[in-house]
Amino acid sequence: MQYLPSSYAPWVVAASLLIASFASFVALDLAKRVRTRDRGVALSWWIGGSLAMGTGIWCMHFVGMLAFSLPIPLGYTVGLTVASWIAGVAVSAIALFVASQGELNWRRLAGGAIAMGLGICAMHYTGMAALDMSPGIVWNPLLVAASALIAIGASAAALLIFFWLRKMGEKRGMIFQPLAALVMGIAICGMHYTGMAAASFPAGTVCLSADALAGPQLGMVVSVSSIALLAMTLFTSTLDARMRSSLKVANVKLETANEELRRRAFQDPLTGLPNRMLFEDRLAHALQRHARAGEQISERNAGKVAVLFVDLDGFKPINDSLGHAAGDAVLKEVAVRLSSAARDADTVARIGGDEFVLLMEDVSSLADCVSLARRLIEALAAPLEIGGRRVALSGSVGIAAYPDHGDGAKLVMHADAAMYTAKRAGGSTYALYETHMDEGAQEQLHLLNDLRLAIDQGQLQLHYQPKIDGQHGQIRGVEALLRWNHPERGLLNPGLFIPIAERFGLINSLGNWVIDEACRQMHAWAEIGLHMRVAINLSVHQLREEDLARRIEAALARNFVEPSQLLCEITESVAMEDIKSTQRAFEQLARIGVFLSIDDFGTGYSSLSYLRQLPARQLKIDRSFVCDVEGSADARAIVSAVIQLAHELGLRVVAEGVETQGQRDILLALHCDELQGYFLARPMAAATLEAWTEGRKPVGTADFSPSVLGGHLMMDGGAGATG
Repeated sequence: MQYLPSSYAPWVVAASLLIASFASFVALDLAKRVRTRDRGVALSWWIGGSLAMGTGIWCMHFVGMLAFSLPIPLGYTVGLTVASWIAGVAVSAIALFVASQGELNWRRLAGGAIAMGLGICAMHYTGMAALDMSPGIVWNPLLVAASALIAIGASAAALLIFFWLRKMGEKRGMIFQPLAALVMGIAICGMHYTGMAAASFPAGTVCLSADALAGPQLGMVVSVSSIALLAMTLFTSTLDARMRSSLKVANVKLETANEELRRRAFQDPLTGLPNRMLFEDRLAHALQRHARAGEQISERNAGKVAVLFVDLDGFKPINDSLGHAAGDAVLKEVAVRLSSAARDADTVARIGGDEFVLLMEDVSSLADCVSLARRLIEALAAPLEIGGRRVALSGSVGIAAYPDHGDGAKLVMHADAAMYTAKRAGGSTYALYETHMDEGAQEQLHLLNDLRLAIDQGQLQLHYQPKIDGQHGQIRGVEALLRWNHPERGLLNPGLFIPIAERFGLINSLGNWVIDEACRQMHAWAEIGLHMRVAINLSVHQLREEDLARRIEAALARNFVEPSQLLCEITESVAMEDIKSTQRAFEQLARIGVFLSIDDFGTGYSSLSYLRQLPARQLKIDRSFVCDVEGSADARAIVSAVIQLAHELGLRVVAEGVETQGQRDILLALHCDELQGYFLARPMAAATLEAWTEGRKPVGTADFSPSVLGGHLMMDGGAGATG
């Protein structure tokens, strides 16, 4: 039988090879994108990648067919041409699905290669069938079989290359990726042109679809469109890779800073001793171990758990006369002496100021506690040199043991009460806890009864401490701080009555009053043209209330205040205590338009990665970090890292507790967004704040001394003050 002579346009064949290689390069890149933990992102890449990759492979096939010519006009029917494109997309979907799986085993390789190979054959021979020839094409069975084997082999090679490149690092993978893409392109072209060689056209054949899809212009349009789609996909993939790389670097920084913050969360930054949080954790575990031991042997024979509460005598005069630097040196030396005097198994912790506690486990008798107390007092009494001056020091020790002295949960409280007894005895001695030492509890009970009446009798009030913009020196808002104007004791700080309110269930009533009063004050200020964002603190008890967001929304509506004027601050330790509850509360508050902030950052179970889950707008660095930035390179490095990482997460950063010009200058150099502290402005009553923003100094504010940023302090006019 006579057959029509056929020929190929060399430049079109070369173009098909380039398209096949480019499509393979994009496919190798997409194989990395579909393998991600985020199912939504992976699905998007799988669908989009299948369309782009399938179109690229089909384009190579279509251009390769356009490179083929006969002495008669040729054309391709639309339906079968579209069907061949669909087959190409399906093949790509299979390839990317296999590439997204775990390790490549022989079963997965064989199944994937056969499915892909048959799909490629379906694409090719469906495309060939789009040539409506009369009489039909005569096929060479051996070459058809060879093309199918080549298709399966090329698919297997592609899958092996996918997984081979995955094992390489990102940089090495990019070096070998172009070469691997060329190999895949040659394999795909080999299958296509082998399949084309299997087709023969009898003499006298006529193409009935010559008037359908045909012409070099069509090939050019298909080629350019496909290459543009592949290029756009590759560009998007490259951007995604860079974003992932940046996020990976940021995560490394986050983890490094997080580890350091976690260490500091359990460590006193000045002395290096365990802090209150770690001490309480170890005490709780010690009591649990004692309970388990008591179940195995008699409670009486189980070793005791004891707490020794140590407070320095006369530390305040040392601090006042020699300065805070000398006071810090004294505290460091005390930490060394207490640790040296304690047993190796004991825990020595600093819980604040000049207060230290020691935890003793497996104590056989109270005599052992007394013996340690005497060693501690003796160690503290030794003379010490500070700045060339001889300093006399002593300490008072209170002792409480479980089960001798009551409930284990009250050990620290009982040891504290015993310590005050030792102080009243003249100091530099110790005292064992006795039940009559609990008389301080009666004072708390009286304070509780007074607190119940404080709201109704109008004794509560809010003071406001400004937050100053670090760049422009403008007031960016204020923090509302609760004060109790007690009829007999005068103005009381919240540190005295908030623990009582939390202990006896009054904290939510106080919190509701603060919300209402802050909203009322914002409305009152707005009436005189002072638009000020006010920050309030939310307690863990408020976060657990289901109707918190609804009550805040109602208070805002009653006072005609925009939700964005209110900023709710939640301490980090509270936020991390129950991340799911915190996230739920944050989302509800964010939904009504309230701004949110993480307060006292660095003091709790620091976890920067969790911040990505919370819709917070602001992060406040705890004052304990700020106070060390002048004298500690480590503190500066940590603050700098927190600021940079917070900015990467889109959070504004506020530094609280700014008390010196040096601290201010360092924080400004580190690009901290806002500053808050006594150096800039003390908390003040609403009327005082109004006068202060107008540049007046009302009578009775002698203790308040506003300072300057960049030579002047400005009030951000109008709505700008709420930024």
